[in-house]
Amino acid sequence: MSHTHYSPEELEILDFIENENPKSIPDLANEIAQLRASVKAKMSKKKAINLRLLEYDLQSIKTEAISAGIPYQTLISSILHQYVQGNLVAK
Repeated sequence: MSHTHYSPEELEILDFIENENPKSIPDLANEIAQLRASVKAKMSKKKAINLRLLEYDLQSIKTEAISAGIPYQTLISSILHQYVQGNLVAK
């Protein structure tokens, strides 16, 4: 006999389905498209920040950016994005 173990969230969903009589969403595809657009808009917003760097580090970043043919702010943003995504790790 197999015993299924549900997480608290799964139990809450089951309780809702069994006891609250949920309704279907009339235009599910449209609802999903709207939610995706909303998430995409939120995730693509950029926020300006102030950042203090050692002068040597900033000059090194600017040199690397020139070599890559991109603005140094774009390079800094790319490095930070790669780090938070787990694609760039500290030694």
